[in-house]
Amino acid sequence: MKNRTNKILELLTKENKIEVSLLSEILGVSQVTVRKDLDELESKGIIKREHGFALLRSMDDINGRIAYHYEVKREIAQRAAALIPNGTTVMIESGSCCALLADALTVLKKDLTIITNSAFIANYIRGKSNFQIVLLGGIYQQDAQVMVGPMIRQCVENFYVDSFFIGTDGYSSKVGFTNRDQMRAQAVRDMASQAEEVIVLTESEKFSKHGIVPLNLKDQVKKVITDDHIDSITIEELEKRQIQVITI
Repeated sequence: MKNRTNKILELLTKENKIEVSLLSEILGVSQVTVRKDLDELESKGIIKREHGFALLRSMDDINGRIAYHYEVKREIAQRAAALIPNGTTVMIESGSCCALLADALTVLKKDLTIITNSAFIANYIRGKSNFQIVLLGGIYQQDAQVMVGPMIRQCVENFYVDSFFIGTDGYSSKVGFTNRDQMRAQAVRDMASQAEEVIVLTESEKFSKHGIVPLNLKDQVKKVITDDHIDSITIEELEKRQIQVITI
């Protein structure tokens, strides 16, 4: 079922709206089975239903983004968690891989402080650990459950950390890592200025896409953690930019 729901989310990410009958045909299962899968996704608030159709609630909805390629993202998160020593302070940006990193840390690490602009992450790990969570202030984007705007810079200037973990909406050989939202991209830049290194967590498929807003992180990105489907040309390009590529 995980494979089917992941395929459904993949199709909805591309099309935004799709007929139940077409999903049944593509997936090779009955419409009754498809409706059961859609019921589960709807109960989690990831999709909504119209007569004969399924729709993605929002491209920015964090619950849907976590469910999409969940197992791969979880492995990326666990690999990233291994880089973080106990008792340290890390900065984590909003994003699905980043949320799963925060969750992995509650199991694998002790006595951390997490600085984040993600209200979702703060709530996602609430009660799971004794971590101190610093939630940066700003304008609240409801679908992504993230804080953005000029207050981010004012808040984050009170900190300086070794590692800042971010996600990405895509990558371009011309401009590097990208985002599709200007305000979230600016929040990443502001947070990155207060970190020794930036570490990108992303599935390999993002390297075949790009958002419209360059993150403009220059040489701040030091590591990329992704799955082993990343192509050799991209690895070589990243390594020429002095970026270490870690694959799961």
